[in-house]
Amino acid sequence: MKFGKRLKQQVQETLPGWQDKFLSYKELKKLVRLISLAPSMVNGSSDSGRSESEFIFVLNNEIEKFNYFFMEQEEDFIIRHTELKERIQMVIDTWGPAGTSPSQPEYDEEMGKIRRDIVDFHGEMVLLENYSNINYTGLAKILKKYDKRTGGLLRLPIIQNVLQQPFFTTDLISQLVKECEFTIDAVFPVADRERDPTPEHPILVGDEGIFRNTVAALLNMQEIRRTSSTYSHFSLPPLHLPESDQLFQSIQFESPIPIA
Repeated sequence: MKFGKRLKQQVQETLPGWQDKFLSYKELKKLVRLISLAPSMVNGSSDSGRSESEFIFVLNNEIEKFNYFFMEQEEDFIIRHTELKERIQMVIDTWGPAGTSPSQPEYDEEMGKIRRDIVDFHGEMVLLENYSNINYTGLAKILKKYDKRTGGLLRLPIIQNVLQQPFFTTDLISQLVKECEFTIDAVFPVADRERDPTPEHPILVGDEGIFRNTVAALLNMQEIRRTSSTYSHFSLPPLHLPESDQLFQSIQFESPIPIA
């Protein structure tokens, strides 16, 4: 699948509020084509330097867009992660066996709500990791096109700069994803579901849109990061799906809907 088509598909499958935050790949392709066809690039006039500056300016604006959105989401995720931990402790302290008002029905109801929220939260963070991956890939591809069509040498220095940008650094998000998976295992262990995370004992999800988009994001990350004959030092390392893949297998929507 060509990258432009893949990007369009990912934009359609992400959360509604995220759709205008991705790389403007189609517009950048048009800009590269126009620059490559301009007489200044052929004749080597001083206008070629101006064209390159304009291209870099547009790219920098895109990178700033990625960084602002990524850091905003990252900050929100940190807050939500803390709130989820506090909710779990509050339910245990209030309705748990040693709580101030022990009540199994209340405990089960509130923990069920938290479990659904954790799975949705986990899904959003996977979507943000995918956001980072696909935008980096798009930048690398558009820079390759630029250098090939214009004879420029922008790809290496710009990518070296991109590797230091906030949107590319997903270590914190990856850690939060792992902590969500640990919480699911620790607070809602397999034993509580009789070691049968299937339709009889599923993890119910409140937002089927997040779940479906998350699955699509994982498959996309696996695809764009797999080792191939075109692999280079500009490519992202291959993705090996983590324990979260097993988590998704145990998920079921609150209101089952047909899969197209």
